[in-house]
Amino acid sequence: MYDLVAELPDDELPAYVYDLPGLRGHVRTIRAALPDRVELLYAAKANSDPLVLRTLAGHVHGFEVASGGELDHVRATVPGAPVAFGGPGKTPQELSRALDAGAERLHVESEHELRLLAALLGDRTVDVLLRVNLPVDVGRVALAMGGGPFGMDPAQLDRCLEVMEPVPGIRLRGLHFHLASGLQAQPHLLLVDKVLAWAGSWARDRGVDLREVNVGGGMGVDYTHPPRVFDWPALGAGLRRILARHPHLTLRIEPGRSVTAYCGWYVTQVLDLKSSRGHAFAVLRGGTHHLRTPAAKQHDQPFEVIPDETWPRPWKRPEVRDEPVTLVGQLCTPKDVLASRIMIERLRVGDRVAFAMAGAYAWNISHHTFLMHPHPTFHHFDDDAGEPVAGDTYVRQMS
Repeated sequence: MYDLVAELPDDELPAYVYDLPGLRGHVRTIRAALPDRVELLYAAKANSDPLVLRTLAGHVHGFEVASGGELDHVRATVPGAPVAFGGPGKTPQELSRALDAGAERLHVESEHELRLLAALLGDRTVDVLLRVNLPVDVGRVALAMGGGPFGMDPAQLDRCLEVMEPVPGIRLRGLHFHLASGLQAQPHLLLVDKVLAWAGSWARDRGVDLREVNVGGGMGVDYTHPPRVFDWPALGAGLRRILARHPHLTLRIEPGRSVTAYCGWYVTQVLDLKSSRGHAFAVLRGGTHHLRTPAAKQHDQPFEVIPDETWPRPWKRPEVRDEPVTLVGQLCTPKDVLASRIMIERLRVGDRVAFAMAGAYAWNISHHTFLMHPHPTFHHFDDDAGEPVAGDTYVRQMS
């Protein structure tokens, strides 16, 4: 990995570099921690890079998509993989595409969406989960998904049962809940326990054969301490205890960030160093129009300085030593900040900076065309490299 970053030509920076062996090992660890009755779907919205999806395909039970575009992309990239289609505001065209594509599950967000689906169904069949906006206390979390535009209030579920009753092609498989993001293992288990207890009670009261509950993702990722990975073994052990009380239930989870965040690096270069009112700034190639994560989450992106000893200019090389530096990009906005006032031992113009944990909600959520700077290049390294897919710069065979 380090060699690949060091060897990248300057004109290929900024670059995204994906560690496919690391990703493969991480998802294997996740699968090994989970009980047999827990199915793992990857939320493609976190990172839909084709080789990332192909690397995950053999280790997950399927993919969760949230738009017609994601549905088409996943279908084309990993043909035959099970796909669950969720997300609010599905258009009639997207619902038709999901039916035509044979989506394994549709996560229905409202009575209106269910009626649209019934009107489009024809002689086809579809398995659905009803997404419930359950009013439970999720505590302090990065994102609270309940109480907003997602899913429906529990009181609306009975109306959905009435809509489905005369439509045999719509098969109710269970319920979907995604109530919070940024949870650690124990709070996550407490929430799952509450959700399953409520779901079981609701199903018994209405005579519904509840076979499946999807509790979404939301496993926490700590950008301030990259080695502190979500405790998957603790989650798996807790889910075993909870599922023992629900012997006929299959539980689904659909994490995204916690699966791929660690496999990606955003690599760039110091273009300029300056001091303004006693504060040091490093201006980097690229910026938050490539890596929006720190701006979106209001944090400092972890990074490593990779020294570059070449200096072709006749003047003295600008540098800073042993002082706090703010790392910014090339955009004409003071919000283009990747990390703020970080103590750095030494940093010079021309050195490279590799931002870690850039494998999720990074390039794919960034405002790519603002100021029309060049897009980054994309590189993958693997210990079992195959043919690169269209649009990839190359796949590097590790030595």
